[in-house]
Amino acid sequence: MIQVNAHRLFSVGAFVLLMALSFLAITLSSGSVRAETSEKPPLEGRLEGNFTLFDPPVPVPIDSFQAEEGQLMSLRDLEGQVLLVNFWATWCAPCVKEMPDLDKLQAEAGSDLFRVITLSEDRAGLKKILPFFEKQKLKNLPAYVDVKGRVSRAFGLRGLPSTYLVDKQGMIVGALIGPFEWDAPEVKALIKFYTDL
Repeated sequence: MIQVNAHRLFSVGAFVLLMALSFLAITLSSGSVRAETSEKPPLEGRLEGNFTLFDPPVPVPIDSFQAEEGQLMSLRDLEGQVLLVNFWATWCAPCVKEMPDLDKLQAEAGSDLFRVITLSEDRAGLKKILPFFEKQKLKNLPAYVDVKGRVSRAFGLRGLPSTYLVDKQGMIVGALIGPFEWDAPEVKALIKFYTDL
């Protein structure tokens, strides 16, 4: 009788030890995953000190804008992709200067996981933007227009150009206010960080 109880105690003890070891293994593995995903995005070169990370990130607004084909869409329609959202206008000289860089970035890094969205604040809409794209030979960027300024207001825009990075979950993770060389290697490294998550 005593041997049976001892055997049962040993079995229960072994089971408890096995469960504790399993729990420890799960905790350690989830901790390592957490450490990998919580590493900070690379802000190298000129991005450092110019690109501001949002802590915590904020959801993109639901407000709609007009696409090149005339249909209305919102940034939430593009969830699942990393987006570089650039607010600009044809009358803004620094905006016009950075458009070829944005076009080149879309050509080099654009994919099913990433795209550049240039949202024009021109009140004349597509009739102003489409000839501008043609004249500037911007072949990789679709034309999008925020005619009524709803999207820019929802973003709390403070000036042009302004550029925001949106992750795959539709969260705005950071911004850069002012012009930038958007085809720079440090930009591609930042985009890769978010597309690889």
